[in-house]
Amino acid sequence: MSRTPLAHGSLTSLVAALALLTAGCSGTADGAEAAGCRESDRWSAKERAQWLRPSVSFPEPTAEEGRDESAADEAAAVVIRPRDSEDGGPLCEPVTVQVEFWELTATPTGTDLTSVQRYQLATDGTEKRAIGFPPGLSAAERGACTGVLMAAYPGARLAEAELPADIAQPTSAPTADVEFRTDRISAYKLLPPSDPDQCAVDRQPTAVPPATSGPWPSYHP
Repeated sequence: MSRTPLAHGSLTSLVAALALLTAGCSGTADGAEAAGCRESDRWSAKERAQWLRPSVSFPEPTAEEGRDESAADEAAAVVIRPRDSEDGGPLCEPVTVQVEFWELTATPTGTDLTSVQRYQLATDGTEKRAIGFPPGLSAAERGACTGVLMAAYPGARLAEAELPADIAQPTSAPTADVEFRTDRISAYKLLPPSDPDQCAVDRQPTAVPPATSGPWPSYHP
């Protein structure tokens, strides 16, 4: 009989410990939490990219002058929207996101890829972020032979080994595939030159004007 209080106390402690353990493991297998956010500290870079992907959009430019929220989005190059519970929900801790812009230039041997600007931000999926074009790369500022590649991805800046090894000539359609050598890319978009018919691979006019003769005859000294 003397063991009964001790056994009862041990059982009570065990129940309490199990309750605490259950409370600390309330998340589901996909990282959902009872508090309404998702734990992502153990996610891989690919999983972070997948979580970010539905939030990224590239608004199409418009000629309308309205200044409502939709028009503000259309003036941006990249928009990162919040995540609600139906599409995965926000994160408990923000993740680092890079939005990077590259200028594409045709050369005799292919296409040069030059990073023009990179924005680093932190997001947990609870607010909207709109990023504009870097100076000189908006549709109104780009030259006829200049293309743009833009991408959003989590983590640190892309290493050289993660960039595309080869890119089609920037006169290709905007739907052309760009093969990044990493699974960290959440979304990207390729913008071709505004008037590709005026562009030659060597960045020279496609037609050379005929030579004009001077006012003097050919035998003139």
